[in-house]
Amino acid sequence: MNDGSDRDVVVFTEALRLPAAERGDYLGRACAGDEDLRQRVEVLLKLHDRVGDFLEQPPTGPGKGRAEVEAGEKPGDRIGRYKLLQQIGEGGCGVVFMAEQEEPVRRRVALKVVKPGMDTKSVIARFEAERQALALMDHPNIAHVFDAGATDSGRPYFVMELVRGIKITDYCDQKSLTTVERLDLFIQVCEAVQHAHQKGIIHRDLKPSNILVTTSTEEKPLPKVIDFGIAKATTGQRLTDKTLFTAFEMLIGTPAYMSPEQAELTSRDVDTRSDIYSLGVLLYELLTSTTPFDARELLKAGLDEVRRVIRSEEPVRPSTRLSTMMAGDLTIVSEHRRSQPPKLIREVRGDLDWIVIKAMEKDRSRRYQTANGLAMDIGRYLAGEVVLARPPSSLYKFRKFFLRHKLLISGLCVFLVLLVLLLGFMSLLLVRERKLRQNSDLLAADTLANAYVHDGKPEEAEPMFLRGLEIRRKLTPGYLPTPQSLENLIWALLYQSKFDKAETLLNGLLASPDSGRKEYIDLLALRAEVLARSGRWGRAQADAEKLRDFRPDEFTSYHRLAPLMVANKDVGGYQRLCQQIVTRFRLADQPVPADQMAKDCLILASSGVDLDPVAAMADVAVTKGQLEPAYTFFQCCKAFAEYRQGHFDGAVKWARHASVDPFPYSQAEAYAILAMAQYELNQGRDARATLTKCEKVVQTQLPVLGNRDLGGDWRDWIIAHALLIEARTLIEGGVPPKGNPTEK
Repeated sequence: MNDGSDRDVVVFTEALRLPAAERGDYLGRACAGDEDLRQRVEVLLKLHDRVGDFLEQPPTGPGKGRAEVEAGEKPGDRIGRYKLLQQIGEGGCGVVFMAEQEEPVRRRVALKVVKPGMDTKSVIARFEAERQALALMDHPNIAHVFDAGATDSGRPYFVMELVRGIKITDYCDQKSLTTVERLDLFIQVCEAVQHAHQKGIIHRDLKPSNILVTTSTEEKPLPKVIDFGIAKATTGQRLTDKTLFTAFEMLIGTPAYMSPEQAELTSRDVDTRSDIYSLGVLLYELLTSTTPFDARELLKAGLDEVRRVIRSEEPVRPSTRLSTMMAGDLTIVSEHRRSQPPKLIREVRGDLDWIVIKAMEKDRSRRYQTANGLAMDIGRYLAGEVVLARPPSSLYKFRKFFLRHKLLISGLCVFLVLLVLLLGFMSLLLVRERKLRQNSDLLAADTLANAYVHDGKPEEAEPMFLRGLEIRRKLTPGYLPTPQSLENLIWALLYQSKFDKAETLLNGLLASPDSGRKEYIDLLALRAEVLARSGRWGRAQADAEKLRDFRPDEFTSYHRLAPLMVANKDVGGYQRLCQQIVTRFRLADQPVPADQMAKDCLILASSGVDLDPVAAMADVAVTKGQLEPAYTFFQCCKAFAEYRQGHFDGAVKWARHASVDPFPYSQAEAYAILAMAQYELNQGRDARATLTKCEKVVQTQLPVLGNRDLGGDWRDWIIAHALLIEARTLIEGGVPPKGNPTEK
């Protein structure tokens, strides 16, 4: 074929839409005495036993599918790295196969390739435009493109997601979806079209057979928009290297769903609002099971009559169409929506009528300007709110009334303005007076609360702190307190073991969606601290992970998270966290971060990290931290590192130094490490005696979980208990030492 065969393709494609018995009459009208044209089209029609839209027909079993394309690919053939399994769809220009991709991943895909004999320049241009259009988009409701290329004979193909579904109207009827459920599906379609428009792509052929409904991973219906075969770019971007030319008198789209501007056949540009019109027709069909203009009658009418109807005739409202149906037809339509005929008509009449009519306005400037705007108006209807599609009749009537009574209304407006100013002034005085009173109440509440704290009366300080917080939130909308301002209130609640109340208070403050504010992140850290101090390890870990993501460069974020993962037995998460710690902090040169990061990587023997940089951090702590108050903890960390490296003599030396400190957490950790090191050195009796000391410190000097606040040392509480359990397992469990197992 050559470029002059575009007319052949148009007539051939339109003939394919008709039943075989009706094609003769259509060809007589479309060819208008051009016998050569008719003969060429009839030859093409004889090459097809049965055709349909892209992916419209469901897959069929072997031996039962449609006739294979002559001289083209067939099941069993290979195109590139794809093995053709069966033909599942066929359009005027392309054939669709279900294929199997064998590498680099194995999966079932849909492969679309231009038919032999249909590879004119215009067909290839449209085919490549569809391929590029789909490649630009990434949306769950649009079929994804995986690959593209050309066959050995040079015909282009592309590979896309295999959509196993049925067209949206059939799905809704088979599942007997209610009107509300159909609208929920339609909103997803609008969101997919909006995504395409944002990528600069118009579909130009939206109809039920190009919207298939499948099932998501959550077992929910998932509509997928397919077949961008006649898509047009709107942002000036090039979709294909081939020339894409829409010939004069070539209708692009399906008549029943075609916008008036598509039917004009002029140089007027078609924009995204053409798809809005098609969405309006789809919504009409979802509500009534019919299209505004009968598709079969349009195809019989001929090109000129199709154009006249689409451009000139106004569709009846959906509720009117329902009310004029035959009783039997209306009953079937109602049953498909699990409703009764009178109720269905009442449901559609009004807002849904106006939404459909606005989407299908002949003048595109009066339609919804975006698919998102249409979806939002549907959302307003579902939420019981006023829809934007309502006609501005009240405003129009008021404008007319104003023009007739200018003087009266102007005088009334002046009076109302003066009244509003007076009321505003009085309101301002009332607001100022209320603010002064609230400030006075706030001062009194703060004074009393601080006095109760000074006297050690948390139960009486608590209501005063809560009163002050309530006043501040009223004075400043969106107020988020700092952890410092809540310190005494949290102390009062934790002192009374009111863990639930403290958590509920912080949950309320963190309900604000503005998670980027520093105050929000600080409060999140406070909640993690409160949850950890009360032994609520799981929820504390969830907050700590968020904080690590918010502040990935702060070592405190990791020191908060590591013990919580140990407490929750999240070994996999702990190992990944230790890798992050070593990568980010291995060169730490200050004693406190070096100590804490090293200790976090040593809590469990199964940290999975290289111990050399961990030991180096422990060395930094004991070398540079000799004058720090926490030096015994640094010594304990050094002992810990020596033990994990198998340097048991060094572990004994440093653990003895650390155990001298009277601080119970330092003693408990040092005794546990010392006991394990002694055991590994075959000093069994000494190891058991040291283990007994460790147990005594833990049982008598550390708080009991669940009885009261664990305090700010909850991290070392977790570490001490983890080490005690490890020491018991090693020594009392009879695990052979790594030294000479015959000596005890």
